[in-house]
Amino acid sequence: MSMLVWVMMGIAIWHFTVFVPDRFWGGIVGAFVAAILGAAIFGLIVSGFSIPSRDETGIGQALLAVPGSLLGLGASYLYGGRVEAPEDRPATG
Repeated sequence: MSMLVWVMMGIAIWHFTVFVPDRFWGGIVGAFVAAILGAAIFGLIVSGFSIPSRDETGIGQALLAVPGSLLGLGASYLYGGRVEAPEDRPATG
């Protein structure tokens, strides 16, 4: 049940990517994948690589996914900004 909560929180955080320029690696779909994977992987790491049961799922599990989702989105944004050069900026290298 906690995995569902982590993934849903990743999707909820992903919705706020419309407020930043689209420099995510893979575009908006790449940001979607990065938010979900970041939340799920971070949740697994913090939970000791086990998925808590239904009885252990609470608001804490939902809040646990927020930093992971933000880390995933941040990594995708930084990598996409370096790899995909915009058309208005000359390519270097």
